[in-house]
Amino acid sequence: MKNALNWFEIPVTDFDRARRFYEKVLGGTIHEEEMGGVRMGFLPCDRGSVGGAICAGEQYQPSMHGTTVYLNGGDDLSVPLSRIASAGGTIIMPKTLITEEIGYMAFFVDSEGNKVAFHSPK
Repeated sequence: MKNALNWFEIPVTDFDRARRFYEKVLGGTIHEEEMGGVRMGFLPCDRGSVGGAICAGEQYQPSMHGTTVYLNGGDDLSVPLSRIASAGGTIIMPKTLITEEIGYMAFFVDSEGNKVAFHSPK
């Protein structure tokens, strides 16, 4: 198995607000499509890499509980983390060293009430 993760979806209730939040925090454009009655916004990632989307639909309910998705924080997660508050989110665990080999993590609550994390080498 090449990757333990091959796709993820972050539930949202206000798609436009969530789109603005993630575009600002991640510093990229979110491409939108509708599939099977679900409004999806594809998060920026390199072609051929693991990706994910924000999703609005009947079965999508944001939550602080359950699976935690770690987004790529780039070379230094301080950069996207610095955009959280101004985008409408809240940092709930600041940049924290895991180990020198693994790098750093931080947790935040997005504009929709989901607990999400960043990971980076420094």
